[in-house]
Amino acid sequence: MSVPASTSQHPHPPEWFRTTVHGTVFGERAGHLQPVSAGDDLLLLPGPPIEDEPGVWVHLPGGELIGHLPPEIEAWLSPWMLRGGRAVARAIRVSGADVPSWRRLLIEVHCE
Repeated sequence: MSVPASTSQHPHPPEWFRTTVHGTVFGERAGHLQPVSAGDDLLLLPGPPIEDEPGVWVHLPGGELIGHLPPEIEAWLSPWMLRGGRAVARAIRVSGADVPSWRRLLIEVHCE
């Protein structure tokens, strides 16, 4: 499924899409990723609106940070979420250190 390039072209996000999670190797994030399994629910939180590009951060239900969505998705999803949109995620595939970091976690996102 393709995802919109920007909210100016598509005011509403797709009902669902799949994406990888970036930044999973920084700080303690790799350790937080280890217990994640396919089917686990994850939290998506937009970054603070005071930032030029707030991003969308992926967390475990307990609050531990795992990583962030790719910039091309963050560019339209973060503003939508900051306007009140809600997105939920579930892990689809979790890979180990033999896979490039930006491909280790595949998630499915549902926009409500």
